[in-house]
Amino acid sequence: MTDKKSNKLMVPQGGMLRDFVVRIKLIWRLMADRRVNFFLKLLPLASLAYLISPVDLAPGVVLPVIGVLDDAAVLWIGTNLFVELCPPNVVKEITADLQNNLEDTNDVVDAEATDVND
Repeated sequence: MTDKKSNKLMVPQGGMLRDFVVRIKLIWRLMADRRVNFFLKLLPLASLAYLISPVDLAPGVVLPVIGVLDDAAVLWIGTNLFVELCPPNVVKEITADLQNNLEDTNDVVDAEATDVND
């Protein structure tokens, strides 16, 4: 006897935008988790502070394209390094929870509507 869900073809849904939203939620939950070291939580905050601060390694006025790319690179490296340095069991737990929340069950209820007169 086979399970009904095991026969279902799994088609990836979402794409780059969905992955981005899941990554932001993962970082947010890791920041709120007490099992993650406090000093490690300073890494994404420092990346955001660099993005907002007027001090810049490659100013956008002098090097227009490079100026934007270095801001994006610092933010990307800071958040990826944060996730990689977090305890792996915590990252797996939160990622599994986020994936379970995103699954679409596609349950269909077959019913008929009837009017009830009072």
